[in-house]
Amino acid sequence: MLSHPYVLLLLGNWEGSCRVYNPAKDYKVIFTGSTYEEAQFWLLEDKYEPIEGRVSASEI
Repeated sequence: MLSHPYVLLLLGNWEGSCRVYNPAKDYKVIFTGSTYEEAQFWLLEDKYEPIEGRVSASEI
């Protein structure tokens, strides 16, 4: 069964911690991790697939 794509936004800060935001819910934070790898594991564990590209926080 095909479904519509569901996009989440992963942003990191200069200290290395990362947050996952849900753009469909007014950019609510749905996960906070102390490292990029922790956030990536959380996303992959929930079967999200990465897409290539980067956006800086000032572009949002």
